[in-house]
Amino acid sequence: MALFFLCQKLFFLQTRPGPTSMSTDEFEPDLETRQRQYLLRFQEEDVAARDKDEAAKRLKYLLGLTDLFRHFIDARAAKEPEFKQFVEEVFPSKKRGSKLDLDGSSRRHARKTEKQEDQELLKDEEKEGSVQTVFTESPGYIHGTMRDYQVDGLNWMISLFENNISGILADEMGLGKTLQTISFLGYLRFVRGINGPHLVLVPKSTLENWQREFAKWTPSVKTIVIQGDKQTRGDIIENKLLACHFDVCIASYEMVLRERAQFKKFAWQYIVIDEAHRIKNEESQLAQIIRLLSSRNRLLITGTPLQNNLHELWALLNFLLPDVFSDSTVFDEWFSTGEGEQEREKVVQQLHRVLRPFLLRRVKAEVEHSLLPKIEANLYVPMSEMQRKWYQKILEHDISAVNGAVGTREKTRLLNIVMQLRKCCNHPYLFDGAEPGPPFTTDEHLVFNSGKLAVLDVLLKRLKAQGSRVLIFSQMSRVLDILEDYCFLREYKYCRIDGSTDHEVRINMIDEYNKPDSDKFIFLLTTRAGGLGINLVSADIVVLFDSDWNPQADLQAMDRAHRIGQKKQVYVYRMVTDSSVEEKVVERAAKKLRLDQVVIQQGNRKEAVEAQKTANKTSKDDLLDMIQHGAQSVLDQNANEVLSNNGEKQQQQQVSFDIDSILARGQLRTKELHSKYDSLGLDELQKFDTSSETYEWNGQDFKRKAQRKKIIPAFVSHGKRGGESRSEDFVKYFRPQRATPSDEPDKPKTPRGPRQVHLQDFQFWPQRLYNLQNQELAYHRKITQYTPPAKEDDMDAELEAFEIANASPLTEEEEEEKKLLLKQGFSNWNRRDFLHFISLLANYGRDAIDDVVENYGPGKSELEIRTYFEAFWRRYKEIDLYERYMSQVNAGEEKQAKMLYQMDVIRNKIERSKAPMQELKFDIPQGTGKRVFSEEEDRFLLLQLYRFGLDSPDLYEQVREAIREAPLFRFDWFFLSRSPAELGRRCQYLVAAVVKDEERKKRRRLSD
Repeated sequence: MALFFLCQKLFFLQTRPGPTSMSTDEFEPDLETRQRQYLLRFQEEDVAARDKDEAAKRLKYLLGLTDLFRHFIDARAAKEPEFKQFVEEVFPSKKRGSKLDLDGSSRRHARKTEKQEDQELLKDEEKEGSVQTVFTESPGYIHGTMRDYQVDGLNWMISLFENNISGILADEMGLGKTLQTISFLGYLRFVRGINGPHLVLVPKSTLENWQREFAKWTPSVKTIVIQGDKQTRGDIIENKLLACHFDVCIASYEMVLRERAQFKKFAWQYIVIDEAHRIKNEESQLAQIIRLLSSRNRLLITGTPLQNNLHELWALLNFLLPDVFSDSTVFDEWFSTGEGEQEREKVVQQLHRVLRPFLLRRVKAEVEHSLLPKIEANLYVPMSEMQRKWYQKILEHDISAVNGAVGTREKTRLLNIVMQLRKCCNHPYLFDGAEPGPPFTTDEHLVFNSGKLAVLDVLLKRLKAQGSRVLIFSQMSRVLDILEDYCFLREYKYCRIDGSTDHEVRINMIDEYNKPDSDKFIFLLTTRAGGLGINLVSADIVVLFDSDWNPQADLQAMDRAHRIGQKKQVYVYRMVTDSSVEEKVVERAAKKLRLDQVVIQQGNRKEAVEAQKTANKTSKDDLLDMIQHGAQSVLDQNANEVLSNNGEKQQQQQVSFDIDSILARGQLRTKELHSKYDSLGLDELQKFDTSSETYEWNGQDFKRKAQRKKIIPAFVSHGKRGGESRSEDFVKYFRPQRATPSDEPDKPKTPRGPRQVHLQDFQFWPQRLYNLQNQELAYHRKITQYTPPAKEDDMDAELEAFEIANASPLTEEEEEEKKLLLKQGFSNWNRRDFLHFISLLANYGRDAIDDVVENYGPGKSELEIRTYFEAFWRRYKEIDLYERYMSQVNAGEEKQAKMLYQMDVIRNKIERSKAPMQELKFDIPQGTGKRVFSEEEDRFLLLQLYRFGLDSPDLYEQVREAIREAPLFRFDWFFLSRSPAELGRRCQYLVAAVVKDEERKKRRRLSD
C-alpha cells in the first residue's frame, strides 16, 4: 500500500503540466515549529541516535559492495574501544570476546533464533514500503527539462541518500552539476518532504548564479544568501537564518569562517560544497570549521580531476565518511605499491573499487553528443620591433641570472625575470615609459607594437564579418585595459569582468552580453575572475591572450562557451609569442594535463607524489630553460621576421599578413604538441624533457650545459656592472639584485644607490623635495662614473650628462630641509586608498565631503580625509593621467544627477495619484512584447522603487523580498519566481518609460 501511494505521488509530480500548477505548503509553520525542525539544540539526542543508526546501515552497505572497507574499519576498531563496541553491535560475533567477524564466517553455519528471524522479517517488510525512487525523465517539480545523463546523476544522488552515503559529483565542467544538485534538493523537498535546512557553500563569484538557478528550476524552494557587510549580514542572519525562514542557505567560504558560530547552531540535512578542492587540505581553517558543522549527508562538487596526491584524496573521503576513512596513515599504507607490475595493477584496482561508490565523473564526449568538440589552435605570432628591444633589455638587466649564476635560494629572482618576459610578450605598453607620449593617443601604434594584438586585429575583423562573438581571456587586468583601448579604436562594443568588478556589475555584464540580439561583440575577462560561474554560450570563439600557469584555469575559461546549450562549433585560439618563454609555458601546461589524466588512471601513491612534484613545482633549471629558450633568435631575427614599430612599414607588413597561413601553421604545431605527450605513460612523463635525453648521462644534462655556455655570450654581452646600459624607465621595474661575481675581477664594485623615498604623485609632496632627491641621485651617479645611455635626442643625453657632471652633495642644511619636507606629504596614503577616495567622489560628488568621510571606512581619521580632500582639489592636476580620474568623477556625478532626476519623476507620478496601486498608468504599447508583467505588478514595482530609493544597496533583492511578503501576490507564481536580475531589468524599463512620458508632457506644455 505504501508503495502504491509513493508511485501515485511520483506520477503526479512527473505529469503536471507546468509551473502554474506548482503548489506550496498549505500553511507556513510558526517560528517555534521551524526552529525545532532546524536548530541543533532542539534535537541533539535525536540526531545522535539517527547518526548511529545510519552509520550502521552505511557500514553494512559498504561491506556488501567490497571487502576492502573491512581493512579500514578493523584498523579503526583496533585503536578506538568505543568504535570497536559499535562494530560488534552491528556485526555480532558468535561468541563474546571473539575476534571481530566482519566477513560473517562464524555465522555461516549458525542457526537463527526465532527472535532474530522475526526481526529480519520485520525489516524486510519495512524495506518493501520504502522502494528507492528512480526517475526515467525530468521530474515534474523541475521547471524545465533535464537531459538523460542529468537524470541519471539525480538517480545516483538519490541512491547515495537512500544508503546514507555522501559523494563526489565530479562531472566535467559544463555538464550541469548545478542543475543536478538543485534537482536532488528538490527531490528531498517535493518527494521526501525534507524541506531543509541545506547549506550550499560556493565561491563568492557564483553566489548570485546559484540563487538564480534555484529560482529558475525550483522557484518554490526558499533560498537565502549570506553576504554583505557586517550590518547587512546581521539583518539577514537575524531575520532569515535564525528565523529559519529558508530551505537552502547559500554562502561563500569566507562567510562560513566569519559566521561559523551561527552555522553551528543548525542540524543541516545536506552540506553541499562547490569547488571541493578547497578542502583538500584537512588542516586548513575552512576544512576544520566545516567538519564541526552537524550534517546528515554531504555532497562535494568539482569539475576538475581528482588531485594526484593520495593524501588529498583521503582528505576528501575523510570529510565524506569520517567513520570509515579516519586515519590517513592507514590509507596511504594500504595503497602504497610493492614491486612489480602485478602489484601496481592490484593497487589501481583497489583504489577504483574504493572510489566507485562515492564518485560520479562523466565527460562531455561521453554524454553530450549534441555538443561539438571544441577545436583548439595555438597561434604562434612574431614579436614586434619594440617587443624585441624590451625582451632584450629584460635579459640584459640581470645577465648573471640568465647565465645561471644564481644561488640555491634565488628561484624568486628567476621567477621575476619570467614574469617580466611574459609581460613583454603580451604588450610592451605594460611597462611605464614604453608608450609614446605625452600626449598619449589611442592610435594604430597600440596595435602594431604588439605581435599578438596585430594578429588578433586581423583575426577579429574576420570573425566580426562571419557573425561570431568572442571571449578574450588574459591573466593580467592591465592587458584588458589595453584591449579596452583597442576596442574603442576599432569601435567594437564589449563587456568586461576582472577581479575588481562588483558583483552586481558582473551579473549585469553577463546578462547584457547574453541577451537576444545583443550588440556586444567582445567580452574581456581575466582568466581567474572570469573562469568560474559564468555561462557565455552566446559566444563561439575563445581567445586566450596568454596562458595561465595552471592549465585547469585555461580549461575553465574555455568551458564558459563550450558547455551545454552551445549550438555552434567552438574555436579556441591560444596566442603564443614565437621563440619566447611562452612556448615553454604552453609545453609545460600540455605535460601537466597529460599527467593529470595518467595519474588518475593509475592511482599509484609513489608515482602520484613524484608526478605532482614534476607538474606543480618548477625548478630553477626549468625556469632557466624557459628564459633561455628563444633568446638567441631574439637578436638574430631579420627585420622582415618581426612586426615593425614604424607606421609606414606596418602598413606594408599588413598587406602581406596572411592569417590563413598562421591558422594552418598553428593547428599543425598544436597537433604535434599534443601528439608528443598523448602516447606517454607516467614513467616517461616524469623523465620527459623537451630536449632529447641523448645528452643525459650520469645524472647530468650535457646539452643544457653546453647551451648555457654557447648561447648567452652570443646574444648579449655583460657590459659594465652597475647598469650603465639601462634606461631609467626600464630600471624602475626591477628590484636591485644582489651583486654577482664579475668577469673583470680587478674592477671595483659599484656603490649602492642613495636611500630615497618613493614619491607618489597622489601623495602631494612639495616640489622642493623632488629637486633635492634629483640632486642627490645626480651626485651618486657622478661618484659612480655613470654614463647616460645614448638617446634618440642627443640634447637630452647632453643635458643629463651636464647635470651629473655639475652635481654636488646635499649640504647639512639641505639634509635637514629634506627631513622636514618628508613630513609634509601624505605618506600614509597608498594607491588603494587613493583609488577608494576617487570612487567615493564618483559616488557622492566632488563637494560631498561629509559623505566621503562617513563612507570611507576604517583606516583613516576624519581629519586625515578632510585634509587630503582639500589638498586633492588644490593639486589634482599634478597627478599623472588626472584626466582619467576626473572623467570617472564626472561620470559618477552625471549618474547621480540622472538618478535624482529619475527619483523626482517617480515621486511626482506617485504623489499625484490618490491610489497608486489602482490608478497608475504606464505608456507601454501592448504589441511591443514588453507586456509580460501585469499592470498591477508594474505598479507594485514602481512603488517599491519609491519606497527603497534607486540608490539603495541590493535594491532588487529588497524588491523581491517585498513581493514575497505581499499577500496580494501570494499565488502569482510568475511574479514570485522572478530573479533579482529580471526584476532589475523590468524596473529599469519602467523608470525609462516613466521618464520618457514625463519629458513628453513637458514638451507638450511648453508648446502649448
